[in-house]
Amino acid sequence: MPVTVSPYISRVDAPPIAEAMSWVRPGLRNRELLNLCQAVPSYAPAESLQAEIARLAMVPATSLYTDISGIPELRDALAQHMAKDYQGTITPENVTITSGCNQAFCAAIMALAQRGDNVVLPAPYYFNHQMWLDMLGVEKRLVPAFAEGRAYPLPEDAAALIDGNTRAIVLCSPNNPTGAIYPAEIIDGFYELAKSANVALIIDETYKDFRSSPEPLHNLFARKDWPDNFVQLYSFSKVFALTGYRVGSIIAGTGILSEAEKVLDCMAICAPNISQRAALFGLANLHDWKREKQAMMEHRRAELLKAFKHSALKYQLVSSGAYFAYVRHPFEEEAAKSVAQRLAGENDVLCLPGSMFGPDQDSYLRFAFANSPAEHMPFLVERLIESQK
Repeated sequence: MPVTVSPYISRVDAPPIAEAMSWVRPGLRNRELLNLCQAVPSYAPAESLQAEIARLAMVPATSLYTDISGIPELRDALAQHMAKDYQGTITPENVTITSGCNQAFCAAIMALAQRGDNVVLPAPYYFNHQMWLDMLGVEKRLVPAFAEGRAYPLPEDAAALIDGNTRAIVLCSPNNPTGAIYPAEIIDGFYELAKSANVALIIDETYKDFRSSPEPLHNLFARKDWPDNFVQLYSFSKVFALTGYRVGSIIAGTGILSEAEKVLDCMAICAPNISQRAALFGLANLHDWKREKQAMMEHRRAELLKAFKHSALKYQLVSSGAYFAYVRHPFEEEAAKSVAQRLAGENDVLCLPGSMFGPDQDSYLRFAFANSPAEHMPFLVERLIESQK
């Protein structure tokens, strides 16, 4: 008789990316698959970074553990980078390095919440956030992040969901799945709400390097009291094309970080040594390379916007930015998952259905346009038009 598994884990759906990849039928197509499913850079790390990683692999000390919170040089460099980017004050003691941003979220939530607590989460949401909360038995209280004329949640809507068991408000900006960048005044409003309710405001800023303006996404780090309630999550995966190296960060008050450190020690002890040193090299040496890739992504988005103006296209682009486009499909009586499966099987376009990002999202599809060259955007629209028949 099979052993009993955790009901909290078994109730969680299988990882969405793996499921979507199963919709592709190998050997049946006579043209290239447009894979707009998973948000990964379509290019390799900088050649200088690849050379540095090769050099590091030959250094015996690189095979050793680091401090749980990360190598001091990287913590210091990231503190300086974020302080400059956000025009605020951050010390190395406010920085913990993690094995990717997903681990950063997991550790932060475990440090703050337990079964029976609740967390306010905008919908549509990043599905790994939802999965982790469900695995822990932490209730999701969903606030709508989509309405006529806007692609962000409102603090007043979230305020109605907060009670004595609320431990955090979670935002993601630039957003996954919609690409939307939340206005600074909206983030200010959420911070004031979190402060008044004495809960944490957690913002996943994995895609902050691909924002459309050099202006800071918010001014929270300029506030003297930011360590009391603000938790920033970040990833080096996208900015330096290091997805497989798994390196990210938590920036928060030392009280939260000391608890998160216990979680991290049990999860992986520390982020990979070689990955941390690769991230350090990137911060110190790849500013121009990063700007080049930012411009590339802006060009891809511009070509996507242009392609979606095709007069025969019935799909509607409702939000875009950073790596993502959120698109309303034209099949009112068909579930988003069915549309996405049909696009993969018949039209050679792989994307994710909105239903993977929360309730009431069956009218939408997510396209990770960063995966595809700018010249492929017209091909995408051609195949979407083809699917309308």
